[in-house]
Amino acid sequence: MSTAATVVSFSPTEFVPLALGFFGLGTGYLIYGPEELFGYPRRERGVDITTGIWGIWMPGFLQFVTGVLLFVGLTWFGSFTSQPLYMAALAFTAYGVHWWALGLSRALGSDPRPNALMSIPFLVISILGAVVFFGADDNPVGALFVGLTVVYFCDFFASLGSRFWERALGFVHIAVGAWLMYLTVAATLNFARGFDLPL
Repeated sequence: MSTAATVVSFSPTEFVPLALGFFGLGTGYLIYGPEELFGYPRRERGVDITTGIWGIWMPGFLQFVTGVLLFVGLTWFGSFTSQPLYMAALAFTAYGVHWWALGLSRALGSDPRPNALMSIPFLVISILGAVVFFGADDNPVGALFVGLTVVYFCDFFASLGSRFWERALGFVHIAVGAWLMYLTVAATLNFARGFDLPL
């Protein structure tokens, strides 16, 4: 009895699921940012549970799904062929799992100080993303990674209890969250309606 290998191939597609990851992270930043910058809503047990749940599902789950879809499309099916998407797959997957940890930590009332050490490798991924996307002349996404670099720089000090850096982190979360909403709109309109917005 012989076993024949089955080869499944898909034609490349331009419908890259970027908007899903941008939207998820942007939603997380726009939930956490005002709390950090303005102290609203004031942190208490009920608020921490709610923001923790949002952190797990929106920036956590949506980015993780986006990253996995990109990796599968790049490596198994050949659906995506643009090399910078490898960096996007790495970032979305890593940031997604990172947000699961952040959301769970918030919901369970954990000590935030270990997040300072977490911010160092995520600072590396953010700088790497800026190098990749600016090198590929994708300036809007390169700018996103510059914003993410500033997020993790601020997060290092905010996690150690500095109110100044927590407020700075909140400001950066809001600014980068707004940019992520633009990227969500641009990706959606470009793919769904044929617009040519910078992305």
